[in-house]
Amino acid sequence: MKDVHGELRATLRDAAEAYEPDRAHILARVERGMAGTESARRPFPRSSPLGWFRVVGATATAAGVLAVGGYAVASAVKDDKPGDQTVAVSPTPDPTPQTTTRAPVPPDPAESSPPPDKPSTPNSPTGKPKTSAPAAPPANADNADDTNGPLWSDGSVDTHSNEFWAQSNVTLKTSKQLTALTVVLKVKQTGGVTSAGAWRSAPEDDFTATVTEKDGFLVYTWVLKPGRTVWPGEWVFAGQYDHDRGGRDAGDDTYTAGARAGDEQLGVAGDFAAEGSE
Repeated sequence: MKDVHGELRATLRDAAEAYEPDRAHILARVERGMAGTESARRPFPRSSPLGWFRVVGATATAAGVLAVGGYAVASAVKDDKPGDQTVAVSPTPDPTPQTTTRAPVPPDPAESSPPPDKPSTPNSPTGKPKTSAPAAPPANADNADDTNGPLWSDGSVDTHSNEFWAQSNVTLKTSKQLTALTVVLKVKQTGGVTSAGAWRSAPEDDFTATVTEKDGFLVYTWVLKPGRTVWPGEWVFAGQYDHDRGGRDAGDDTYTAGARAGDEQLGVAGDFAAEGSE
C-alpha cells in the first residue's frame, strides 16, 4: 500500500506541476469556507465540528480539483503521443511457371490468313488470253508485202527528225486480236548511228524490247510476251537513234512483223522510202 500511495502522490505532483489551475478561484472558495467557519464559532474555545467539516470539505474539494486536472492533463499528454502504426502489406506473389514459361498462344489461322488474290483486270488494250501461244517469227522482208489479211503495215521516218537525230516508225493496223506478234526494225549504219531509245504505243509491260548491232544494222526488236494479246487497232513501234551531222538516207532501212490471229499466221514487211532532214 505504501508504494501505491507513493506512486499516486508522484502522479498527482507531476500532474499539478504540468497543470495550471485557477488558483485565485480555489483560494476564494477556501476563504469563503473559512469565513463561514469563523462566523459560526462559539465563544468558548472548542471549535464546532460543523465548521471543521466545512474546512475539510473545502480542502478536499481543492485537492480533488487539482487531482482531476492533473489526471486530465496526463491523459491528454498520453493521448498526444503518436502510437506505433502497423500497415498491412500484401506479400508479393512468387512467379509461377504458368506466368513465366508458358509459350504465347499462336494466332488463329482463320483470322491472320491473307485474303485470296483477286483476278487481275486488264487496264490496257493488251490482255491475257485463255491459252498462251508461242511468239510469231518475223516475216521475210524479201517475200512479204505491207499487207497480209487483217494486218496492215507502214514504215516512215518521223517528221521531227533533224540533222543529228532521227526516229523511224513502224505502224501496224489489225482488224483482229493478235495472240502473238514480233516486230523488227533494222536501221542501216550510215555513220555514227547509235541507239537513243525506243518506245511503242502498246503497253510497255506486254513486250520484251531489245536493241543490238548486227551485220551493219542497228536492230530493234519487240516481242509480245506469252499470255498477252494485242487488240484490234493501230499501233506504233519506234526506234530512235543519233547519226552523223547532215541528212541521212533511210532507203536501206527495213522492218518486218510476224503475227498470229487465231489459227492464222500473218507476216508483213516494208522499207523506209522517205529521208531524214536535209
